[in-house]
Amino acid sequence: MSSLATIQKNGNEMSTSKNATRRSNASLPSFSSWVEDLFESGMGTGFMSNFNTGMTLPAVNIKENAEEFFLEIAVPGMKKSDFDIDVDNKILSVSSERKEDNTTEEGNYTRREFGYASFKRTFTLPDSIESDHISAKYEDGILTVHLPKKEEAKEKPAKRINVS
Repeated sequence: MSSLATIQKNGNEMSTSKNATRRSNASLPSFSSWVEDLFESGMGTGFMSNFNTGMTLPAVNIKENAEEFFLEIAVPGMKKSDFDIDVDNKILSVSSERKEDNTTEEGNYTRREFGYASFKRTFTLPDSIESDHISAKYEDGILTVHLPKKEEAKEKPAKRINVS
């Protein structure tokens, strides 16, 4: 005697009969079609667009106070000489390109390791930045770009006006 009871699980109907179980498994996607669907979805596209390109974008914090802005860019493992920082037409560009090639020859074998990494971040500067006085320093894996504000853009302290 076959018992057939339909129950709800995660919004889908499930049957407890053996024949119904076989039929429901037939509608499950195969592993290869599941992988294809995964990479055709938005997640897969975004993942594959940056896969194996040697490009990663470092995290950036932007801080502001009354006098200036600071960009803090997390780029560990670099040297000061690895960075190119340019200002052109109110666009600040921070980029780096690093190539490594290590070859070791011992006895009858050669070991060669090489790598490539690069990034470029651009920022549109507001009119309030004094672009002639932008400076940068690199310390403990953080590149800090100092963007001072023009004198007229600096916040003035509150002022009380007496009525006469």
